[in-house]
Amino acid sequence: MGCINCIKRCPTEAIRVRHGKAKIIKERCIDCGECIRVCPYHAKKAVTDPFDRIYAYAYKIALPAPTLYGQFNNIEDINIVLNGLKHIGFDDVFEVARAAEIVTAASVDMISQGKLVMPIISSACPAVVRLIRVRFPNLIKHVLPILSPMDVAAKLAKKEAAQKTGLAPEKIGVFFISPCAAKVTVMRDPLGQEKSEVDGVIAMNDIYMKLAPIIGKIKPEENLVKASLKGVGWANSGGESLALGKDEYIAVDGIDNVIKVLEELEDEQLTDIKFVEASACVGGCVGGPLAVENGFVAETRIKRLMKNLGPDNTQSEIPEVALADVLWSSKLEYTPVMKLDDDMLTAMRKMEQLERLAEDLPKLDCGSCGAPTCKALAEDIVRGFGREIDCIYKLRERIRKLANEMVDLEENLIAFRQDEQE
Repeated sequence: MGCINCIKRCPTEAIRVRHGKAKIIKERCIDCGECIRVCPYHAKKAVTDPFDRIYAYAYKIALPAPTLYGQFNNIEDINIVLNGLKHIGFDDVFEVARAAEIVTAASVDMISQGKLVMPIISSACPAVVRLIRVRFPNLIKHVLPILSPMDVAAKLAKKEAAQKTGLAPEKIGVFFISPCAAKVTVMRDPLGQEKSEVDGVIAMNDIYMKLAPIIGKIKPEENLVKASLKGVGWANSGGESLALGKDEYIAVDGIDNVIKVLEELEDEQLTDIKFVEASACVGGCVGGPLAVENGFVAETRIKRLMKNLGPDNTQSEIPEVALADVLWSSKLEYTPVMKLDDDMLTAMRKMEQLERLAEDLPKLDCGSCGAPTCKALAEDIVRGFGREIDCIYKLRERIRKLANEMVDLEENLIAFRQDEQE
């Protein structure tokens, strides 16, 4: 429709509207899903894997994010959902909540060593980590260098399945059931490792459509629940911090709120905080754009389900995993998205031009030009992606000037004809 809802809400100014259509600047996008969430026309969709892709593997394992449990009404037992996944085509299930407990233990171990830069920022939300890479490079050293529960679950699921079935790892497919778009990107472009063990990411709303018709008929045949409330609680904002048992923490959710907190961290204003749990989605993962249920309703349901679980795992022993196996194998690098040119002198000249253009623009940040702010339009002009007359105010000035010139020309033409007649 050519509206500007998405460009005004994008936290990294990654979207432009050109020729009536929204275009995403790939290197700026952090896959937070905010554009999907705010689009009234549902024009944007996350590109996830189709369900049928699981049949490319001999042994198919579902990795359900704990958010999935909060999507269904009148469910008192997580086992119903987990058994339901086997009913729709998966051969096995490995709870991501189980891996979350392993990540929690590894985090406690690392924090106790006293070698991390305080305050520590959780690395669980890939959208937040990417935000730090593009907008807050000074905070990179604060990010906890531990793999996400999704990646840890994928590693363990494949290892356990290979021992159980005797199949080669390449014949075992593990599929994460995701409430957010960022998990798709992090599978293809991993953080902290060269290659993800996840073979596919399926949207939670797609799985919901398959489970919803049968969920009320499922009789749990197996006891598949192996995680405790500490792991399941990761679905809600504050769940990771509570699992860590830390008092000096802050749990912030919603990308706008996250940016405010990161700005305060960058300015060294939060000196009394030791751990920051940041989620791009409001309410945590339950508020993900690929979930079906209202995030606040899902949060309440998950809390109710957690009452049936113990504070510690009592149903199955959590595998002992060496700290080295869950640590990042590669460093997080700054991603410069404001780089105007590879040559320093040329970049400086372009920056001066950008500042002159921005100063001359009306500074209303109305978005009518297709850029989120006047400064963003100035940058587009310098990069060759925009024109000054894309600004409706500049265009109006140009039209007014041309109209005045045409009036002057007409008056001069009339005077000239009168002179000729005389």
